[in-house]
Amino acid sequence: MLTASPSSSYPLTLSQNRPLRYGVFFYLYVMQGIPSGFYLTALTNYFTAEGVGPDVVGSFIAIIGLPWAFQFIWGPLIDRFQHSSMGRRKPWVVGSQLMTVLASCILLFVDNPVKQLSTLAWLFCLRSVFAAIQDASVDAMAISIIPEDERGRVNAFMRAGFLIGTGIGAAVFAQLLRQYGFQGAALAQAGCLLTGVFLMLFIREQPGDRLLPSFGVTAKATQNLMPPLTSSGASESERLSSPRHPDYTFRWLFTQLFRGLFARISLLLFGAILLTYLSNSLFIRAYNHHLIDEIGWSDTDLSVLTGTYGMVAATVIALTGGYLADRLGARRLLVIMMAIVAVYLIGFNLLSASWVRRDVAQAGLVALYFMDPAVSAAAMPALMGICRKGVEGSQFTTYMALVNLCDIAGTFVSGHALLVLTAPRIGLIAGGLAVIAMGITLATLRHYRNLSRQAA
Repeated sequence: MLTASPSSSYPLTLSQNRPLRYGVFFYLYVMQGIPSGFYLTALTNYFTAEGVGPDVVGSFIAIIGLPWAFQFIWGPLIDRFQHSSMGRRKPWVVGSQLMTVLASCILLFVDNPVKQLSTLAWLFCLRSVFAAIQDASVDAMAISIIPEDERGRVNAFMRAGFLIGTGIGAAVFAQLLRQYGFQGAALAQAGCLLTGVFLMLFIREQPGDRLLPSFGVTAKATQNLMPPLTSSGASESERLSSPRHPDYTFRWLFTQLFRGLFARISLLLFGAILLTYLSNSLFIRAYNHHLIDEIGWSDTDLSVLTGTYGMVAATVIALTGGYLADRLGARRLLVIMMAIVAVYLIGFNLLSASWVRRDVAQAGLVALYFMDPAVSAAAMPALMGICRKGVEGSQFTTYMALVNLCDIAGTFVSGHALLVLTAPRIGLIAGGLAVIAMGITLATLRHYRNLSRQAA
C-alpha cells in the first residue's frame, strides 16, 4: 500500500537499487521519446505527404523547439529549490510530468492539423515548456544518483529508452494519425505520459524521502538529502551518509554554471559534439523528405520503418555503446563514433544514385538511426566528466537541452535548405561538419591529455 512515511528499507529507492536505477531512467526517457517521435517524425512525415512545404514544416518544428533554447534557466532553479520532503529532484520530475500531460490534453482542441498548423505549433510550444523542465529535472536526478562507474551503461539505457520512445511515437502514432485522426493520436499520447506520473509516485530517491508531499514539512535530518556526485565518484555508503545539500544562492549557481559552460574544454568538446548531432539531424530530415517527395514512399511506411527496424538497431547500438564506454573510456569511444558518422554521411551520399533501390534506401535509413545512439553512448558520460562540481545537474541539463535543440535546429535548417539544395548535397555538407567535429575532438583530447601528463 502506498504510504507517505519514509522508510529506510523501502525497496523502490533509487540510491540503493541498481536495477531500479536502470529501469526507472529507461522508462522516463521512453516517456520523453514518445512525443518526440510523434511530432518530429510521424507528424512531419504526415505534413510532407499532405503537401505542406519543407520550409513550413521546418518552421513548425522551430516553434516547438523555442522553449529548449532557454532550458539553461531551469537547471539552477532545480538546484536552488530542492529541499522537499519527497527528495531533491522528485517533486520537479512529478510536477513537470503532470503539467506536460495537462498541456498535451490542450492539443485535443485541434481538429485539422494541416489547416490549423500554426495554432498546433504554438500549442506544442506550450507543451515543450513543461517538457523542457521535465527533461532538466530527470537529468539532474540522474547525475545526482548515478555512480561514476555506472554512467556509461545507465546513459546507454536512458538513450535507448528515448530511442524506443521515439520509435513508438513514429511507428505507432503514424498509424493512429491515419486511422483515428489527430485527436485520437493526441489522446493516446497524453495517456502514455500519464503512466510516468503514476510510476514516480512509488519511487524514492533516498531512503529518508517521502513518497507523497508533506505540506509544511521541508528539509529534515531524516530526509537524507544528498550533495551531487563529484567527478571522482563516491561509494554507496558515503553517499548515503553525506550531509544535506547546502543552500546555494542564484548568483553562485549561475556564476558557476557559466564558468563551467564557457571553460575552454567545455566549449571545444561540447561544441564538437553539438556539431555531430547537428550533422545527423540535418540529413535525417532531408533524407525523409527525399524518400517521400522524390521517390514516392508513403509517410506511414517511412514512419513505421523508422519506428521498428530503425528503433531496434538504434537500441542495440546504444546498449552496446554504453558497455564499451565503461570499458574503453568514453573519450576514446567518442572519436571512433564521430569517425563512423563522418564516413557514413559522406559515403552514403556519394551513392545517392542508388537510393531508388528500395533495399539500399531502407538499409541507409536503418544505418542512419545507428548514428545518434552511437555518438550518445560516448558523449553523455564524457560530458558528465567535465561538469563543474556543485552545478553538475545544471550544467549537464544545459548540455542535454542544447542537444535536443540541435534536433530542432537541424530540422529547421534542413527544411529551408531543401528549397535550394538536394538531399544528397545537404548530406555531404553534414558529412563535412562531422569531419570537422572529429578533428576538433581529437585535437582537444590530445591537448588536455598532454597537459595532464605535464602536471603529473
